[in-house]
Amino acid sequence: MNLTLPRKFLLLGSGELGKEFVIAAQRLGNYIVAVDRYTNAPAMQVADECEVISMLNGDDLEAVVQKHQPDFIVPEIEAIRTEKLLEFEQRGITVIPTAKATNFTMNRDRIRELAHNQLGIRTAKYAYAARLDELVETSQAIGFPNVVKPIMSSSGKGQSIVYQADEVKTAWDYALKNSRGDSQKVIVEEFISFETEITLLTIKQWNAPTIFCPAIGHRQESGDYQESWQPAEITDKLLAEAQAIAQKVTDALGGVGIFGVEFFVTKDEVIFSELSPRPHDTGMVTLISQNLNEFELHLRAVLGLPIPQIDLLAPSASAVILAHESVDKIYYAGVADALAEKDVDLRLFGKPDARPGRRMGVALAKGDTVKVARAKAIKAASQVKVV
Repeated sequence: MNLTLPRKFLLLGSGELGKEFVIAAQRLGNYIVAVDRYTNAPAMQVADECEVISMLNGDDLEAVVQKHQPDFIVPEIEAIRTEKLLEFEQRGITVIPTAKATNFTMNRDRIRELAHNQLGIRTAKYAYAARLDELVETSQAIGFPNVVKPIMSSSGKGQSIVYQADEVKTAWDYALKNSRGDSQKVIVEEFISFETEITLLTIKQWNAPTIFCPAIGHRQESGDYQESWQPAEITDKLLAEAQAIAQKVTDALGGVGIFGVEFFVTKDEVIFSELSPRPHDTGMVTLISQNLNEFELHLRAVLGLPIPQIDLLAPSASAVILAHESVDKIYYAGVADALAEKDVDLRLFGKPDARPGRRMGVALAKGDTVKVARAKAIKAASQVKVV
């Protein structure tokens, strides 16, 4: 693809990942319209224009596209009326990575079935439930412990580990409460006893080979990312297997851009877990770890610009900054303390309000080793308070 700049992007979802993408896109002179369901979302604060709509409303999406006539539509969240994206693509607007890929990956059931049933890729055993009694039955069939998740959610929300039968209803209620979109359906998975989890940032390009960032290790709680680090500890053999699986799945989905492909890593194998067709929350570590961060890589792939080399600058880590109470007007305390240490940086997202557990920022750190970087990032994150 040979493009002149600037180009117009319609960003569907304007959270912290979208904000960094907007910054990357504007540095190369592009024009961004940021869309979300609430006013003053993080990406709106740096975009050229913004719109507040329900992205599950097809008429609202149609009106925004008609108004702005974008060159590219870039979905950043799951809760979108994805069939409208297929219509936009048929009318000549480029959807990133493609409308088909977005439609597949917005729902965990479809991407899991593509990987397991169509591509023959090893996944955890899984089943679905649309009612509580079905979940009770499928949980017994899968066995305990197992993992229950909404079919559609963001950043791992609604995920829980179920250790015994009397916890199934709690998991069901939690999954539905945190589900995005229209679905009242959950997936129950075999619990994998893994040594670590990794994200493999996979970059598909228009007219160049698929390339990968160094593997990112991450730690989650209740399915939500808490910290990530790069490089992850993984053998060359298992890394090569993960890269082959990631390329197989992303080739099947098609399109261009960055994909966050998640794996469970055991002593002997890598097991495909999930996939996001956009920059990944665990990949925020690349804001400090790489010469080109994941948002710049996503942009370059979309625009067909060269990516000569991805360099890991130093062992690095990220740790999330969470709110612990509901706050209507946000202030941050402890920022100076967090920034006092060498090779530590912060990204404070600028969300307009807070609630317990909401991700409000991220601490970034470099070190001589991953262990040192993780300790610095965790310390810095703990020093910043949302008040």
